[in-house]
Amino acid sequence: MSTSAAVTQQERPPVPIEIKVLVAAAFVIAIGFGLISPVLPQFAQSFDVGVTAASVIVSAFAFFRLLFAPAGGSLVTRLGERPVYLLGLVIVAVSTGASAFAQNYWQLLLFRSLGGIGSTMFTVSAMALLVRMAPPLIRGRVSSMYGSAFLIGGVIGPVIGGALGELGMRVPFVVYGVALLIAAAFVGIMLRGTPLRVDPTQTTLAPMTVREAVQDSAYRSAMVSAFANGWTNFGVRVAILPLFAVAVVGETWAAGVVLAAGAAATAIALQFSGRLADTLGRRRPILVGLALSAVGMGAMGLAGGLVAIIALTIVLGVGSGLLNPAQQATVADVVGNGRSGGKVLAAFQMCQDAGGIGGPVAIGAVADIWGWQWAFALSGLISAVAIIPWLQARETLHLHAG
Repeated sequence: MSTSAAVTQQERPPVPIEIKVLVAAAFVIAIGFGLISPVLPQFAQSFDVGVTAASVIVSAFAFFRLLFAPAGGSLVTRLGERPVYLLGLVIVAVSTGASAFAQNYWQLLLFRSLGGIGSTMFTVSAMALLVRMAPPLIRGRVSSMYGSAFLIGGVIGPVIGGALGELGMRVPFVVYGVALLIAAAFVGIMLRGTPLRVDPTQTTLAPMTVREAVQDSAYRSAMVSAFANGWTNFGVRVAILPLFAVAVVGETWAAGVVLAAGAAATAIALQFSGRLADTLGRRRPILVGLALSAVGMGAMGLAGGLVAIIALTIVLGVGSGLLNPAQQATVADVVGNGRSGGKVLAAFQMCQDAGGIGGPVAIGAVADIWGWQWAFALSGLISAVAIIPWLQARETLHLHAG
């Protein structure tokens, strides 16, 4: 038994109030993002553009998240986590509110692109805040709480957004912008005076660089699995799997059922996966999560009906729920509480975003040329290959359990 496994629940520290504040803000942010997701493609098409141009509007947000990630990491290192987090929220709030008043396609594209820049700012800084404030022995639990807030908010948001869309396609953008400003004010007030940055008089350690982090086998493995997770669970599962469900079932409602099943499975897994990562170690949940993702996605092309698709989607969802908290806790272990790791966290986030952006494009092309079976088999292979570096990666948890 590892040192960490011997630590009892009573010995584990409570979740700091600052982290609870970030989790609450994440819930509001996720609901807001869900508000606009049902109406954004239709809103784009209202400017007399085709499906491809409307898709570009959706993808621009993710593309600029990826493009600006290195700069976002540098800002966190220079300015600190809290100001970058708040500035990022304000940028997304203003750009989203401005989207409601866009007069043409190009204005909407500009505003959504700016939103992607703000999004990567508060995403990277939020990760840095969690690294800074989460006690090492509950990092998995904290990651689960944060992930659950985003997931549940993301499920509730589209329902509200669809209803608001009946009042006009511009209304959800205004509501989301206001919600983000409220979240920024809430975080700013609740975390004021909290010492979030390392006191330079108390440490001689410089901010961790990506070059330094990649010397660690655990971080290298996390970058690989982040790409695979982005490809499979944030890209193909969200963008391609609904299309497959509709193609097999022949009904548009099948897409919603499949997405809901995957989200529910992930939400359930998140309720225990963080504690597993904090007791069994980080590697085992990651290995199991990648294996489930590989099996669920790799076999998806063989599914001949809705029941089989839902079953495999549940396997995917559980895999994602096991993988994410342990993977993020590993990166947090590598950085540690005593150093700034904005660039390290940004590089990790870039790997995940790259998979999420590139996966649907590549798999969509493979499906068009060779069919669904080969497309999903390739996605399963991506997750399976990501297992290899983790077989030799070091376990990070026991180093902090003493």
